[in-house]
Amino acid sequence: METLVCPMGGGATRLYSTLTQTFSGSSSPLSIPPSYLSPHQPSLTNLDSDFCLQQEEDSPTCSLDPVELLQQCEEALRDQPPRLLRNFVHTGDGGGDASCTVRVMQWNILAQALGVGVDNFVRCPLEALSWSRRKDLILGEILAYRPHVLCLQEVDHYYDTFQPVLASLGYSSHFCPKPWSPCLDVEGNSGPDGCALFFDRSRFELLDSVSVRLSAVMIPTNQVAVVTTLRCRHTGRYLCVAATHLKARSGWEWLRSAQGSDLLWHLQNLVQELGGANANVKVPLLICGDFNAVPSEEVYRRFATSPLGLDSAYKKLSDDGGSEPEYTTWKIRGTGECRSTLDYIWYTKDTLRVDAVLDMPDEEQIGPDRLPSYSYPSDHLSLVCDVSFREKE
Repeated sequence: METLVCPMGGGATRLYSTLTQTFSGSSSPLSIPPSYLSPHQPSLTNLDSDFCLQQEEDSPTCSLDPVELLQQCEEALRDQPPRLLRNFVHTGDGGGDASCTVRVMQWNILAQALGVGVDNFVRCPLEALSWSRRKDLILGEILAYRPHVLCLQEVDHYYDTFQPVLASLGYSSHFCPKPWSPCLDVEGNSGPDGCALFFDRSRFELLDSVSVRLSAVMIPTNQVAVVTTLRCRHTGRYLCVAATHLKARSGWEWLRSAQGSDLLWHLQNLVQELGGANANVKVPLLICGDFNAVPSEEVYRRFATSPLGLDSAYKKLSDDGGSEPEYTTWKIRGTGECRSTLDYIWYTKDTLRVDAVLDMPDEEQIGPDRLPSYSYPSDHLSLVCDVSFREKE
């Protein structure tokens, strides 16, 4: 079934329509000119040659002119406020292969239907919440960091925007909608929101991907996860990635804990399966999500003490390596101002190392009206880190 991309307006229309028309139906990775990449961007030129050759044989396409693409990118972003200035902090950990860095991005992008119909962001102008504006900013943020693995929550424009555009950039993906999405209660909605997991086909081979409906005391809930098993084309190593979004709101701490336990149970079974008969084989694992839980909650402690040997990547930003950032979301609703740490990238510390972490913008950058805003499309900040495989013992 053909998927259509909604019009975006202005320079973005020309940019993204060019991408989707040129690469429609193609799995060829897009080459982005080096001058557009951030200083910390992993190289896109070091692609697997056998993979690229196979893609050209399977689905030959015409290539975009890199100079023209760069001009279109600049034009699409010309009338937008500057993105929040954020820099990568290098951790200085040892024991990994720097040539095989994997960039991971975690982001609750704010469902469009919830942003305009439910969430009541009283200090955010309605124009800043329009989809025609927000989608350019969301795609621009993703394109700026160009992750190899991308985990998104509150995705309610998967089929008409994110899947076709990111497929044109060389990503495969898996989307799992919530069984009872609150987006469906909003007039003019674009369908249910859910979790989406994207991966760069030039870096990873898909082995398996499943949707998980999280349960609490054996009862299915409205929260979900996507669990994808990949094989790195550079190293041949397995990488399991989970994207999830746990129950929101105060008073539901017990439910988040139960949902987290259910997800950990699924992942423990998966890594045991992949490890086979040898119980000493450790499979690299990433768990990305909006947990809707501050670090003092039980569900956080369950992940921190799991037999999987997990650690939180963003603790690397603290001086002692043991504290989470002060916030990953900062918003003002009708009920008041909320600044909390709710989003995490968990990794298995025995098999992966964190090489760099994107820092958090300060209060001045975020501004007095907080998030979302004209400069930033979501009430949650994106988390981005570079990880690499540790040497096998």
